[in-house]
Amino acid sequence: SLTGSPVTLKILQNWVPRVSHYFDKEHYTYVGHQIVIQESIEHFGAVVWPGALALSQYLESNQEQFNLKDKKVLEIGAGTGLLSIVACILGAHVTATDLPEVLENLSYNISRNTQNLNMHKPEVRKLVWGEGLNEDFPLSTYHYDFILATDVVYHHAALDPLLETMVYFCKPGTVLLWANKFRFSTDYEFLEKVCNIFNTTILAEFPESNVKLLKATVREN
Repeated sequence: SLTGSPVTLKILQNWVPRVSHYFDKEHYTYVGHQIVIQESIEHFGAVVWPGALALSQYLESNQEQFNLKDKKVLEIGAGTGLLSIVACILGAHVTATDLPEVLENLSYNISRNTQNLNMHKPEVRKLVWGEGLNEDFPLSTYHYDFILATDVVYHHAALDPLLETMVYFCKPGTVLLWANKFRFSTDYEFLEKVCNIFNTTILAEFPESNVKLLKATVREN
């Protein structure tokens, strides 16, 4: 079941005037930094979706509640890398993950937006939901303070592996922050499964874009 009364927010238009004239680059400002994101129309994961804007904005505005400084952060389905870049700027040790075909653009965006900043060097890695988790991310070595996920639930067939991946990485002490645009009945069915497994709170809702931002933690026995 869900707990908490969500804050109702708008996704702020944190775009800044374009410096370039290329259709595939978007400019954003978070935490006082201009971020330039190269998008690609070839992959779902290479476009900035509203959930990434919502969670980036929320983390920027709630740094006392969710202090990422020196924390280990894993983003699953990182896409263009906008949220991972914001987490880096906020001081986190970030590992950004996605499918192999998205990694080139993801690496490019993260590297170009973090290379001259005094921060922990981010890592970009392949992660196919539900596949090779123990081999690639053995729990004896990898423990994360925060798992970030935005718009990972949409009309696709990988919802069970996605849930398996969330469960795998969410250990006692880990906070999962998940922002998603809710479009289909399958989205709400997935939310119900999350609520059945984790302690789940709706932190904020963005009604104009149908985005909900949720916090989930492991239930203590």
